[in-house]
Amino acid sequence: MKNDKVQKRDHRELGKSLDLFSFHEVAPGAVFWHPKGYLIYKALVEFLRKRLAKEGYQEVSTPVLVKSKLFEKSGHWEFFYENMFHFKLENETYTLKPMNCPEGCLIFASKTRSYQDLPIRFSDFGILHRNELSGVLGGVFRVRQFTIDDAHNFIRPDQIQDEIHALLLLVVDFYKSLGFKPEFYLSTKPDKAMGDPKLWQEAEKGLKKALERADVKFGIKEKDGAFYGPKIDIHIKDSQDRDWQLATIQLDFQTPERMQLKYIDEDGSSKRPVIVHQAILGSVERFIGILTEHYQGAFPLWISPTQVTVLPVSEKYFDLAKKVVEILTEEGVRVEVDLGNKTVAAKIRDATLQKIPYMLIIGERERDKSKVKSQKSKDYFVSVRTRGGKDQGLLSLDRFVQILKEKIGKFQ
Repeated sequence: MKNDKVQKRDHRELGKSLDLFSFHEVAPGAVFWHPKGYLIYKALVEFLRKRLAKEGYQEVSTPVLVKSKLFEKSGHWEFFYENMFHFKLENETYTLKPMNCPEGCLIFASKTRSYQDLPIRFSDFGILHRNELSGVLGGVFRVRQFTIDDAHNFIRPDQIQDEIHALLLLVVDFYKSLGFKPEFYLSTKPDKAMGDPKLWQEAEKGLKKALERADVKFGIKEKDGAFYGPKIDIHIKDSQDRDWQLATIQLDFQTPERMQLKYIDEDGSSKRPVIVHQAILGSVERFIGILTEHYQGAFPLWISPTQVTVLPVSEKYFDLAKKVVEILTEEGVRVEVDLGNKTVAAKIRDATLQKIPYMLIIGERERDKSKVKSQKSKDYFVSVRTRGGKDQGLLSLDRFVQILKEKIGKFQ
């Protein structure tokens, strides 16, 4: 008998059956997001955007194609050359950006910064490209074009502990909202690294102190840091007990040196800021693939591409079903209606296979109870069924909308 974990469906199969995304030979290593998949994408990104805005982050957007000399200056050219796409344009070499940090540094350096301005937190959801070998590409788990929920926090050295501590709390809270328990690892200096070893020691010491202050257990990943600094890697386990490294918090003393960043200190002297690189989702594409397999397509209500489907019993109730859809749409609910010439049992089966959280049945009883000429949700009644097969009885549409909003309120 096969292990139950082996029987779980692959995200590529689920993505096709649920109409979330597809892949095509014209763009190997890139995702074609279908409307439903892109709704999940936007829901995750918007939720994170709002959280970051509350924490004082300012969102920026930077060019995808830049002159390669930027990456020579930042150090990426030496350590990341083989993973970048390069182009010759007008006798000059350009690169598709594989990360956002050098361009974020240019925004920081575009004006004089005071010690009182720091911390300055830039978030950037820009599209990135990395030259992965075709043999390692795999669905949304390993791609060439992707988006990272990147952020770069420019801080003073005396702000390191508070900044890292706040980030750890943010990460824990975010993953808790998705039902994940994060595990923490300190990744130390790799063999191939740039910069002063003393700055590396200082950075590693700072991250270790922050982890101890947050009172979280953590392991050590020897020589697994980024080439410009040590990092805290956050792992989760999915429903199949697989380990995934997702979020990362990196402490970087080296890039500010390479990019010649400075701020004016209290005594009028120029000082180097420290950069904290962070990503909570990591690659948004990969994160959605993990969620797809973790939930086997039965996503939480707040990120479900279709939250409700309306199922009229027969053609006689089509107009009433359309009115219910209109009211739910005005309330911000992602809703569909099945007007097919099928039995209600067949419609329920189809909706269940599509993993839609709620089904609203509309027939004679619901029509007789409703005031069909009203514009108010409280005057319409529906029979509610969950994708798990639980009947929740006859409810006013007003009450049903209230239940939905209570369940998804904290994610909006």
